[in-house]
Amino acid sequence: MREVDAIIARRLDSGVPLVGEVARYIISAGGKRLRPVLLLLTCGALGCSSTHRFNLAAVVEFIHTATLLHDDVVDDSMLRRGRATANEVFGNPASVLVGDFLYSRAFQMMVETGNMRVMQILADATNVIAEGEVLQLMNMHDASLDEAAYLRVIRSKTAKLFEASSRLAAVLAGASPDLEDACAEYGLSLGTAFQVIDDVLDYDGDTVEMGKNLGDDLREGKATLPLILAMQAATPAESATIRQAIETGSTSELGRIAEIVRHCGALARARAAAAAQAQRAIDATAALPANQYTNSLLELAAQLLQRRS
Repeated sequence: MREVDAIIARRLDSGVPLVGEVARYIISAGGKRLRPVLLLLTCGALGCSSTHRFNLAAVVEFIHTATLLHDDVVDDSMLRRGRATANEVFGNPASVLVGDFLYSRAFQMMVETGNMRVMQILADATNVIAEGEVLQLMNMHDASLDEAAYLRVIRSKTAKLFEASSRLAAVLAGASPDLEDACAEYGLSLGTAFQVIDDVLDYDGDTVEMGKNLGDDLREGKATLPLILAMQAATPAESATIRQAIETGSTSELGRIAEIVRHCGALARARAAAAAQAQRAIDATAALPANQYTNSLLELAAQLLQRRS
């Protein structure tokens, strides 16, 4: 990861000072770096020592950071990773345009591998992520959204880059198609579990620990899994309260809704859904060689369910 961070710092250089300033602002905020970690651990599990792995780990982090810059503008977010979002500090135009820079820089870097399969995976992933963003936008304030539609969004918007990260490692390692698919399944399932837990924490987390404002999803009119499950299990009156909040984007009843989500068992059911996805990721590691890196992938899936931020 030190090598990856060095590449990130070097490739953020631009002849336009504002580009580097905005990009460094959001990247220096930290974050979990899960996608590059996933790529490097999978490479380790498969015995791949290609130097391209560091470059591609930086690529997936650039793509992820670009989506964050654009997301915060679309969602009108004010807080990320415990501090003001880039759009709050630099304005929406700068955030959108620097997000575009990070996308294009990522594509410059992936071309350097000279591997058409690598470029195909990342191009497809970026396209799916964009479709997921648009799909989520279409679903805003739709209280009739069901679990299948919710999963379709998060698998496109969030889990797809996890899947691409682990699949890229398999391609670099020259793995068989079956082994590549197992790695991709691990990434997809891990990314799905990650997003479900993230949505749970919007009603069961702490603003300081999370680094974002609780209730942001509700304000944006997002029918996330805890709310979908709560509307199925709560009383008609309670369901109506949740439905109205989603449709209007009002957070005036946030405390009441959080209580409904908890007492009707929706949070527990959502956590169980995340656990099922984490187990799918764990099961996928059976196809990988037994070593310390595979053990770390197993630990990553298990610890994901314990996250509080």
